Amino acid sequence: MNLAQNLARTAAERPDVVALKHDDDLWSFARLADASARFAAHLRSRGVAPGDRVALSLPNIPAFAVVYYGALSVGAVIVPMNPLFKPREVTFYLQDAGVRLLVCLPGSDAAEAAASLDIDVIPVDTLPGLLAETEPDHRIEEADDEDTAVLLYTSGTTGSPKGAELRHRNLESNQRVTGETLMEATEGDVVMGCLPLFHVFGMTCAMNMAISAGVTLTLIPRFEPKKALEMLGRDGVTIFIGVPTMYGALLAASEGVDALDVGSLRLCISGGSSMPVELMKRFEQRFDCVILEGYGLSETSPVASFNQPHIERKPGSIGVPVRGVEMKLIPVDSEEGADDAGIGEIAIRGENIMRGYWNKPEATEAVLDADGWFRSGDLGRVDEDGYYYIVDRAKDLIIRGGYNVYPREVEEVLYEYPGVAEAAVVGIHDDHYGEEIAAYVVAREGSDLDVEELQRFVKERVAAYKYPRVIRVIEELPKGATGKILKRELRQA
Repeated sequence: MNLAQNLARTAAERPDVVALKHDDDLWSFARLADASARFAAHLRSRGVAPGDRVALSLPNIPAFAVVYYGALSVGAVIVPMNPLFKPREVTFYLQDAGVRLLVCLPGSDAAEAAASLDIDVIPVDTLPGLLAETEPDHRIEEADDEDTAVLLYTSGTTGSPKGAELRHRNLESNQRVTGETLMEATEGDVVMGCLPLFHVFGMTCAMNMAISAGVTLTLIPRFEPKKALEMLGRDGVTIFIGVPTMYGALLAASEGVDALDVGSLRLCISGGSSMPVELMKRFEQRFDCVILEGYGLSETSPVASFNQPHIERKPGSIGVPVRGVEMKLIPVDSEEGADDAGIGEIAIRGENIMRGYWNKPEATEAVLDADGWFRSGDLGRVDEDGYYYIVDRAKDLIIRGGYNVYPREVEEVLYEYPGVAEAAVVGIHDDHYGEEIAAYVVAREGSDLDVEELQRFVKERVAAYKYPRVIRVIEELPKGATGKILKRELRQA
C-alpha cells in the first residue's frame, strides 16, 4: 500500500476531526487531505513522477504534513532534512539523494543551496497561494512492497550520513504497531508532537500514527519546555512522546509550579536514547503518569522493542520486541551469541527493517546479512523474561586499563545525586590507562554542585575502576535535533 492512503481513509471516516493543531490554527482531516491532494496536483504539473526525490526542510508546522502526504501520493520519495542545516550539509543531502524539488523556509540556507544546484524550490510561504489556485487531484499512486517511501539520512556520527531507504510497508507496519499495541490510540486522543517530524521517531510515532488512527496531533515548531508544559493543559494532551532530555527539561520547568494542568495525560512514550531510571521515577511522580520506554533506530523505522501496556513494565529496560520483529544478541566479532557477561550487539529482523542504504551496497552488507538481520551497533543484554537492556553504544564503550566501563551505568549513579539535572560520561585519552572516565554534568536550578562530593558519591556506588576521575560542570550538554546528547562533541572538548 501507499502510506498516503491512510490520510485519504481517515479523511473519509472522520472529516471534521482535528488532525493537526498549531496553536490557534486547526486543520481537520478533510482540510489536510484536500491540501495534500492540491499539492499532489501541483507536483504532477511540474512533472514529478514516481521515484523522484522530494526534499522537505521544515519545522513542525502543518505544511510538513501537507507536502509529505502530497508527495507520497504521486509516488515520490521523501527526503526529510533538519531546517537548521548549513549550506554544506544541505548540499550533501540534495546531491547524494538526487533531489528533484525542495520545500523549505524562505531565504533559508536550504533554499540557497538548492538554487546553487539548479533544483526547484518551493518556499513554504508561497504554499497557501499555490494550493488555492490548484484543483485537487485525489489519485494515489500504487506502491509495491519494495518501493521506498522515505530516504532518511542517519546522523553521520561516523563519517558521512547514509540514506536509509524506508519502504511504505516498513513505515506502515511500524506506525500501526505503535498506535494499536503501544499507545492504544482511540478517538479523542491528543498526541503532542515535540519530536521533529523530519526525524523517524516523530514521523512514525507521532505524525503517521496520528493520521492513521484518526487522532489529533498538536505541534510545537521548536521544543521549549515552558511552552510545552503550557500546551499539555491547553490542548488536553493525552499522549506525550519525547526523548529523555525533554522529560528532564519538562521536569525542571515544572519546578515552582503549584498546580500542574496535566490531568488529561494518560501515557508518555520515551525513546531515542536510554532514559535514566531516576529521571523516570521523578517525572512519573511529578506528572502522575506512566512512561513506557522503547528502542529503535532510523534503519528500523524506528520501533524495535518496547515496554508494552498490558505486560510487566521493567524500568531501565527497552522492553520486548514488538509485533512483527525479532531480536537477538551477537558478539561484535562472531555469530555465536552473547559473551560471558551476557552482553552482545543487538541484532534486529522483521517488518521494520530498511531496504538498505541508498547507493551504498558495501555499507548495507556491513550491517544487514542475507537472512535479514540488522546489526544495530548497540550493546545490550537480555533477561530471563526476554526483556532487553541497552548497555551502551559499542562506540561509547570505555576501556580503562583493560577493564570495560559502560557509560550508562555511571550515568545512572550520577542522576541519583540530588543536584544533578543531566549527565553524560565519555572516555578521554590517558597515557597510562589508555582511556580515563570523564563526566560532564549540568546542575539542577538553584543547586551549587560540589565536584569532590559528587565524585565521592559515585565512588561509593561503583567499582574503583569505574568512577569518573574527571568531572566537569557545564551549563548545558550539546544535543542534536531530537535532543539526543552528542557525546562526540564532549570527547572533542
